[in-house]
Amino acid sequence: MLRLGRKLGVFPFRTVSKDSYSVRPVKPLDPPKDPNCLSASLFSMSSSDRTPEIGEFDTSHSIAVRRFNRTHGLIPPAVEDQDLQLQRCLKQLSQKQKSIDKYLYLSGLRNSNVHLFYRLATNHIKDIAPLIYTPTVGDACLQWSHNYVQPEGLYLSYADKGRVASVLHNWPHRAEITVVTDGSRILGLGDLGINGMGIPVGKLALYTACAGIRPEATLPLMLDLGTGNKELLDDPLYMGSRREKASARDEQEFMDEVMIALNEKWPGIVVQFEDFKNPFPALERYQHKYTCFNDDIQGTGAVVLAGIINAVKKSGVPVKGQRAVFMGAGSAGVGVAKQIVEYFMREGLTEEQARECFWLVDTKGLVTNDRGDKLADHKIYFSRNDNGGQQYKTLAEVVDYVKPTILMGLSTMGGIFSPGILKKMAGWNQRPIIFPLSNPSANSECTFEEAVKYTEGRALFASGSPFPPETYEGQTLQPGQGNNMYVFPGIGLGTILSKSTVVTQSMIYASAEALSTALSPSERSQGWLYPEIARIRDVSVIVAMGVIRAAEKAGVDRETRIEGMKDEELEKWVRSKMYDPSEETERVEKEVHSFIEEVAATKGGIRGAHL
Repeated sequence: MLRLGRKLGVFPFRTVSKDSYSVRPVKPLDPPKDPNCLSASLFSMSSSDRTPEIGEFDTSHSIAVRRFNRTHGLIPPAVEDQDLQLQRCLKQLSQKQKSIDKYLYLSGLRNSNVHLFYRLATNHIKDIAPLIYTPTVGDACLQWSHNYVQPEGLYLSYADKGRVASVLHNWPHRAEITVVTDGSRILGLGDLGINGMGIPVGKLALYTACAGIRPEATLPLMLDLGTGNKELLDDPLYMGSRREKASARDEQEFMDEVMIALNEKWPGIVVQFEDFKNPFPALERYQHKYTCFNDDIQGTGAVVLAGIINAVKKSGVPVKGQRAVFMGAGSAGVGVAKQIVEYFMREGLTEEQARECFWLVDTKGLVTNDRGDKLADHKIYFSRNDNGGQQYKTLAEVVDYVKPTILMGLSTMGGIFSPGILKKMAGWNQRPIIFPLSNPSANSECTFEEAVKYTEGRALFASGSPFPPETYEGQTLQPGQGNNMYVFPGIGLGTILSKSTVVTQSMIYASAEALSTALSPSERSQGWLYPEIARIRDVSVIVAMGVIRAAEKAGVDRETRIEGMKDEELEKWVRSKMYDPSEETERVEKEVHSFIEEVAATKGGIRGAHL
């Protein structure tokens, strides 16, 4: 519907701006009764000159719009309301027994009727999010090449080096945000090559469903730099290039070309890096030059920090008395720990005092200066030098040594928070903070059921994957889910709307602070650490506003319209820019109606040369 004028040759191509995202209800357009009137000619010409687009086969469109789109007769004749459409989708979804089958159904729906898909997702986000992202997306990635049906993003192969810009020109939309991965470390599943495309696709679906970024403004981007996964290379159905993984130097050169090409085609595009085996080089190389961030490091750190801010307050233990043991010292673990260090510093500790509150554990044990191995650069900041020459080789040994108040899991080692460790945490702390954050759920360091059982219902709990509520001594306890979807959609929306030149650390921290304040009075009274996921769009508005304010303070914003806005005005403005799939049918009706009025006002109408 955005191309009506161009397709009919009446006026030059124009797109709908963000200012038109919010529309007022209009009466559906009735088809003309007089075959000789202007609008009848328009309908007639449309039926012979237009080719319908995929998203226009929508059963909520009026008969008049269907005639204009040339879909009349290609859809069953009933004009349905949106509630009835959702009822059918939910019934079809319920008939699928396996999560992967539900994922494939939803993928097909998104590609055939994008607005209906997002109406379903926004109205039932709590049920749909686990099916389009974690944990189901892990299975989807494992089977990506085997289940492939249609293009869902853009693939840049290493063979395209030197021609990246020309490949980008094949993307048909104006992108405002892209999620980029090379598939080298997908969730806890390892190197999946181009099968990792499910991650950008799913992540961007959440940007749209949770923060209202228009679907056509999103670009799922897979960098096919080869794979070290021999099983994939031997699989005849694998659809990636059959070459070994590019070297670090080759990858850097290719990434440089990609970043330049992206910003030449779409200046200021927000780039989110995701699931790189070593995410630090790209972030460090580009974060001060382009508008980019890494969700594994910064997004994970922000969402966990928001939960920690609330958990520390509920624990009754002041910041200076907190002792945090991290099982997992990879990029995500270090990113989370650094975010919490900043919080501790803002609460009055020096950087050294804050850093000393953390003990990081990897597969070789406690990370120390004198362990005898060469530490990865990102681990050095938290490496201990106060262990007196003693090496602690297991998590259980470290826990006994530290007696932590906080137990954080980012290891992908399912069940490593054993009953014994959980019982000790409950013995040392009135309200132990237990955050098993690894995805998917099979890799979670413990379940909510285990945390409740072995801490006698006293754990302040948040996980990376969803768990059901548990009942303890007659009380129903709700698990917190430290899911990145609480922050990254708002970070993206706030960055786009503020037209920020870069994503500063202060903007990331602001997203965490904003999320920590997003609890409703009811949620606070029940002891929740995170808001109800059903309120995610409201939460994203709060996060986006925090990001925008931080961008203003840092002087990296370029959107002049928000200067001097009070919070109430800013909130209204942010909401007005958010895509609402429930308004799309009305918007289409309005576009057709307005188009006919515009043509009618044009001198000579459409008669003569156009007929």
